[in-house]
Order: sequence, then C-alpha cells, then structure tokens
Amino acid sequence: MGDDHDSGPSQPESRAPWERPLADQRYRRARSLRAQGSPKAPRTPPPPPPPMPPLPLTPQSRASEPHDADPTDEAVSVAELVKRVADRPPSRENVSSAELRRRAPAAPTAAEWTASNQPDTAAPHTVADAGGTRLAQSKIRRRKRMKLAARTAVAFAAVMALTLTGVVWGYLRTTEGKFDQIAALDTDSDDIVDALGQLGDETYLIVGTDTRAGASGEVGAGTVEDAEGARADTVMLVNIPADRSRVVAVSFPRDLDVERPTCQGWDNDAGKYTTDTYPSASGDKLNATYALGGPKCLVKVIQKLSGLKIGHFVGMDFAGFERMVDTVGGVDICSPSPIEDGILGTVLASGGNQTLDGRTALNYVRARHVDTEGNGDYGRITRQQKFLSALLRSALSNNVLLNPGKLNGFINAFTSDTFVENIDTKSLVVLGRSLQNVDAGAVTFLTVPTDGTNDWGNEIPRTSEIKALFQAIIDDDPLPGEDRDTSEDTREDTSEQASPAPPSTSVSAMSAYNISVDVSNASGISGLARTAADNLANYGFHISTVGNFSAITGVANRPSVGTVVRYAAGYESEAATVASAIPGSTLVLAPSMGEMIEVVVGSDFTGDVVQPAGAGVLLTASPTSVDTSAATVLPADLASVNAGDTTCA
Repeated sequence: MGDDHDSGPSQPESRAPWERPLADQRYRRARSLRAQGSPKAPRTPPPPPPPMPPLPLTPQSRASEPHDADPTDEAVSVAELVKRVADRPPSRENVSSAELRRRAPAAPTAAEWTASNQPDTAAPHTVADAGGTRLAQSKIRRRKRMKLAARTAVAFAAVMALTLTGVVWGYLRTTEGKFDQIAALDTDSDDIVDALGQLGDETYLIVGTDTRAGASGEVGAGTVEDAEGARADTVMLVNIPADRSRVVAVSFPRDLDVERPTCQGWDNDAGKYTTDTYPSASGDKLNATYALGGPKCLVKVIQKLSGLKIGHFVGMDFAGFERMVDTVGGVDICSPSPIEDGILGTVLASGGNQTLDGRTALNYVRARHVDTEGNGDYGRITRQQKFLSALLRSALSNNVLLNPGKLNGFINAFTSDTFVENIDTKSLVVLGRSLQNVDAGAVTFLTVPTDGTNDWGNEIPRTSEIKALFQAIIDDDPLPGEDRDTSEDTREDTSEQASPAPPSTSVSAMSAYNISVDVSNASGISGLARTAADNLANYGFHISTVGNFSAITGVANRPSVGTVVRYAAGYESEAATVASAIPGSTLVLAPSMGEMIEVVVGSDFTGDVVQPAGAGVLLTASPTSVDTSAATVLPADLASVNAGDTTCA
C-alpha cells in the first residue's frame, strides 16, 4: 500500500504553452479594475462551464492533495480500485490539444460580456443620443464646425477692432500733429451777442491769405515787392447751429470799411506776433487789418460786426488750396460765360461745364478785375461761394470718401498748409459725423450787404442790416436762398399792425447838428439813400448809417412810394425837424426806433433836400400812422448762393 502515495514533488506540466487552455478574460478585466481602484458591484455570475468528468486519483496526486478522512476511502477494495482505474478516461498527457480545446470553458456571449462590464451604478441609463444614422452624425459634425467658425469670426473681429482702433487713433494723432496752432480767439469778448442763444453752436472764421512769399508766390499770389506781408483775401464766417440742421457761411468783402481796434503786430512769414502795437483807427480795409494785426485783430473786428461767438479759426494760403483741389481730381463747375481778368489774363477760355485743376481753380476764385461782372469784389465772392459749393460736393462724394488715397491726400493738403486755433482732427471727424445728414440745400452762402464805396475805395457796410442778418442766424430764422419749407410764412404783415394816427402835437425845431439820422433805401433805386444822406449831411445832420430798408410800412421787401421819417415817442421834435428838410415826407410813429430817427427814402424822392427849420421854430408833428412792428426783416437784395444749386448761372 506504500506505493499508493508519493511525498515527492508533482510532475511538471508537459504541455506546451500554446496547448494550455486560455485564462478567462473576465478574470483579467476584474484584476485590472481592482488595480485601478474601481470597486465591482455585485452581479449575477455567468453560468458555470460544463463539468469535466472526474479524473481518478493517481498515487502522486492522492499524496499531494489534501482530503478529509472519508470512511468510504478506507473501505475501497483492491478489486474496486482496479476497476476504477480501468474505467478512467485517458490521462491529460494522452489527450490531444483538440480534445482539450473542446473541453475548455465556452466564451461568454455578448450579452453576458456587456452585463459583466457595466459601470458600478444602481441602474443603467441613457446619457445622450450619439445619433444612429449617418445623416444625424453629419449634422452633429456640421454644428460643431459652425460653432468653431463663429468663435473664430468673433475672435477675428475683436482683434481687428483693436487693431483698427489703434491704427485710427495713431492716424488721428499723426494728422493732428501737422496743424500749426496760433493764438486768434477772444471767446470772452463783450461784443458777443446773446451768448446763451449761441450755446451749442459751432462758429468758424476761415481766412484765405494772399501772402506773396514762399509757395504761395510761386502759384501766382504775386511777389513780396508787390505787397509785403499777407492779406486776408477771403474772409468767411461759418455758423453751424446746435441742432446741426443747416450750415450758413457769410462772406465779407476784403475791402470792407471797418474800425480797427488796438492790435498787436503780426509777422506772417514767421507765423507769430511781434512786440509792436498798432493803435485803433477808423476807415481801414478789412484785409489791411489782418496784415497789421494778424488773426487776433481780424477775429476782434468780425466778432464786433457779427456778434457771433467765434470758437474756431482756420487760416490757409494759396498753395494749400491748390493742392486740395488737385488731390480730389479737380472740381466740376459751370460758368455762364468765359472769364477774362485784367491782371490774371484768361481764366476760362469758354463757358459751360468744365473741370478745374488746382491752378485754374485758384485763378477762378481770385479774379477780381472782370469787366463783365461789374463790381469785381462781389463777382469774385459769388464765384468763391459757387466753387466752394462744388468742392464740398466733390469732397463728400463717394469718389473721395471711398478712395483712401484721395481722402488721405485731401486731409494732408488741408492740414499741411493751415494755421488754426481750437481745431484738431478728432473735432473735425465728430463735426463731420454730426453733419452727415445735412443736405446740400441746407448749406447757404451769404454776403454782408454794403452800399457802394467811399472816397478811399472802401465798401460801406450797411451796419443795421448786418446786425439783423446775424441776429437771424443766432435765432435760426429762415434765410434768403435757403432750401427750407416756406409754404407757411410765419412773418406777419406789418400793415396789419398799423394803429390809427395819434393826434397832432406842436413842437419846437432843434439844431440839425444835434440830430443823428439813419438813411434807408426803400425805393428799389440803387444809390438813392446815399444821395439823401449826403444832402442831409450838407445841412449839419449827423448820418449814422446808410443802407437798404428791411421792413417797409406794411409788407417786408415791398418797394415804397412815399418817403417817411420814423421815430419813437418822445422824439417828435427831432423827427419834425428832419421832415422839414425833405419836402413831401410824412411822419410814422415807430416805438421800435428807440433814440434813432430813420429816413426811409421812397421812389417819390427826387433828391431835393432843403434848409431845415431853425432851432426854436414852432412845428407840427402829425404822424400819419403808428408802426408797431417789433422787428425788421432781412433786405431783399441780400446776395446768396445755395450749395445744392447746380444750375449754370
């Protein structure tokens, strides 16, 4: 019986590794999950593989296998043991590899494998639908691409916005540095009228100088020997109201007779003021005022004449003007006839539509010795206004605004040949944007009214009418030539305001030397007011102003037949004395006259003025009517040009 057990080591496995059965994959996965720290939830084990037939114990295995003491083992007889051995299936050493593979446990099914690898959750649930068809998956991919493209576009826009902001800011800073700044303004002047009424307005004084030195001399301004220094060849006051509803540009004749205030000297070549001081003077020309006192002196004179608060000053010479025109590719104008200037020669060889280059345009706006135009300075001003209207249309056209090269050249030409105060690129851009909805018809050019020239060749200003013009600008009243809705005229007919004549009173005549008189022309005949004024002055009356009448007893701008003397209550003696010198004149009580006496010359005036009644002579003041109109309207002959008017006239 000792041969039945062997205490030695078990026999080594005699099969090759590839002949051994594969380990269960579930076991390997379980080990991997445990190594990763993922606890396994209890699950239903797969069905066990079919049991293999028990193998009879060999002496070696019996010796090495622990087993419980079973009484039946001790009771097995030798015969029974032999029988068991005989009935035993072939040993593992004698079984083929095919047989072993047949006996190996079956691989789990797909369902069993999925169940055994579920995450450790209480119950499986659907998180999202990945799309079961190719169309659905294609839509998902398309949405992802669109999101990516949108994010990229937003990022690109942000980068470009920052980049362009930096470029624009850098450009503005660079351009701004090209302006030559000069002291010119006097914003606290006592000459400003109704400052609160002008709150929010932008008013620019623009001056074109005809300096004979440097580049301007090369383009035809003349030589230093002709006229030393610089003169204000063009003076224009531009007002833009606070609501930006219109633009009004008022031109001043270069030879306008003005009173020059005390001014500091100006050196135009050096672009700075000197230590010299010039005393005030009357009877000076406007352009000579600029030549002596520069921008400061000119601003004071214009501010006193207009009452407007000048907040910006721009000066430009001829060279800059020529470059601006060439930069925009020329300006289209229409001249009704050829232009031949006595000094410049042929400016335009023919009339009609034509495009002017810089040099021709410069001669076009400078020519003032054109016989066919009569008054050279006013003909020149009209051409300047028409040309600026055309230049404005060209500069604001898409041909310039959408052409970076032209736009940049236009701005550079403007900045490189100008000297300014309170002007920078940013303010010009902001102003331009605020005016982008203003039609050309809302841009009006006017000229201050004058009444001939004096013995020195100076244009005589019609002071009261000039004041009325600028008051209308301050009040934003309708202006001549303005393209606005005038279907309902809000001005009242002053004839409806005439009251019954008051009773006559007896007064004593006064000395003519103590009476100041305004003389206005309501006849429609040019020069008649000047004739009346000269004749009255011969008898000692002090003539204050001479001009056209802005409101005739009755209807504005309607010629008057009769000559009247207008006065306010309390000034009956003065009015009766003046009327005694003008045969056929009548008296009109006008409360708005204040301290002044006004002679309104009608078409019946023959020019006759007689010796007035002597001081102390008893006279009768018998007014024929009372004029209760509180304000005057603008003169009928006020010259105007509308920027939207493209007719050839």
